[in-house]
Amino acid sequence: LLDLHNFVLTGYLHAPAIDFDTVYAEAMRHAELLKPMMADVSRELNDANQGGANLLFEGAQGTLLDVDHGTYPFVTSSNCVAGNAAAGSGVGPGMLHYILGITKAYCTRVGGGPFPTELDWEQPGTVGYHLSTVGAETGVTTGRSRRCGWFDGALLKRSAQVNGLSGLCITKLDVLDGIDELKLCTGYELDGRITDILPMGADDIARCKPIYETLPGWSQSTVGVTQYEHLPAAAQHYLRRIEAVTGVPIHMISTSPDRDHTILLRNPYAV
Repeated sequence: LLDLHNFVLTGYLHAPAIDFDTVYAEAMRHAELLKPMMADVSRELNDANQGGANLLFEGAQGTLLDVDHGTYPFVTSSNCVAGNAAAGSGVGPGMLHYILGITKAYCTRVGGGPFPTELDWEQPGTVGYHLSTVGAETGVTTGRSRRCGWFDGALLKRSAQVNGLSGLCITKLDVLDGIDELKLCTGYELDGRITDILPMGADDIARCKPIYETLPGWSQSTVGVTQYEHLPAAAQHYLRRIEAVTGVPIHMISTSPDRDHTILLRNPYAV
């Protein structure tokens, strides 16, 4: 394998070859640092659960990037749906008693792939540009700009089914401050038919024409709000419509990058 990589490095990239002994020595040095941290993770987690401890599994990336349930081939190389928390950690799926879906108050996507509700996010003065700039939508790992669009309730409905969501956390609600009119996708027209849920397969999704519900925006600032009743009436209505379209209750709302600026409607650890 090293010979193959060195062939590519030297022959195509004109980079120096990798020395086996150097790489091996570094790997063994890291191994000694990691060795004391190694354990039977499945046993540790099950013992903690039996002892009444709260366990939190945090996933990465979004449902549509899942290698099995995402918009293949525009996916990652692994499973990133909620069920993989059990498979990846070694606990039984019955231990996953509460699943919180994290989603922004609008849609974003990094890289290629179908995006039915995408807006023009590069043109100054547009709603898409507002979402991109005010929301600081740049990929943390890649540094690429995220594509931005209206909230897609039909997409989230698919995600809710695949993940078995118990509740929703809506982030970046404050980014919508100052937008006069909001659109919420409630379904699609696909090949002359109407569907209220995201179809399976990238080709079908690429042909979807979004069906929008238009909602009033709000001019008041929501930054730092920590009580639901203190949100503007239009913001509360927007959130209620998300619940109605997706069929999932909202249990948490964030109103700024500050972790303390969170509206908690249900404690995830409450039985």
